[in-house]
Amino acid sequence: MDFLAIVGPAIGHGIVVLNQAEGETGAAAGAGLEINLFWVIVASLNFILFLALLYQFGLGPVSRMLAERRERIETGLKDAEEARKAREAAERGRVQALTEARREANDIINRAQKVAQESRDADIAATREELERMRQRAASDIEAEKQRAIADLRAEVADLALAAAGKVVGESMTDARQRRLVEEFLEESAQTTERNG
Repeated sequence: MDFLAIVGPAIGHGIVVLNQAEGETGAAAGAGLEINLFWVIVASLNFILFLALLYQFGLGPVSRMLAERRERIETGLKDAEEARKAREAAERGRVQALTEARREANDIINRAQKVAQESRDADIAATREELERMRQRAASDIEAEKQRAIADLRAEVADLALAAAGKVVGESMTDARQRRLVEEFLEESAQTTERNG
């Protein structure tokens, strides 16, 4: 800027000089086009200085800002791509974990059903064994009761037979002899019944 302030009055003086010179020779030379080298250099220097200032204060920061923005966008795209890959990996992991959890749940259900079936079968078998023991106990109790009833019945029949025999014979028999005779009679009756049955 200072350069222009210094050069400005000199340039203005040169214009005046050129105009005076042009005025003197203008009539002689006509209206031709003259190129003033000094003005071309000054204009070029002004243009270069303008471009340098424009680049320094305008294009430089804008290009830095654009470069930073490009880096941020590229970083954002890379981060987005990594996030997408991580999301896909997480989704695959979630699906795999879900599949594994379903498989384990099915295994647990199958094992639980198997254990329940085995427990049910064991309970049924234990119940059947207990029922069989109860049936056998009842059968043995019935058989024992039957034998007691038969023994009681034999004793009663023997007493009745002895009383009847005593009345028929008209004499009394000793208890031991009576018992022996009745028992022999009952055994013969039982054998006869077995042969006929």
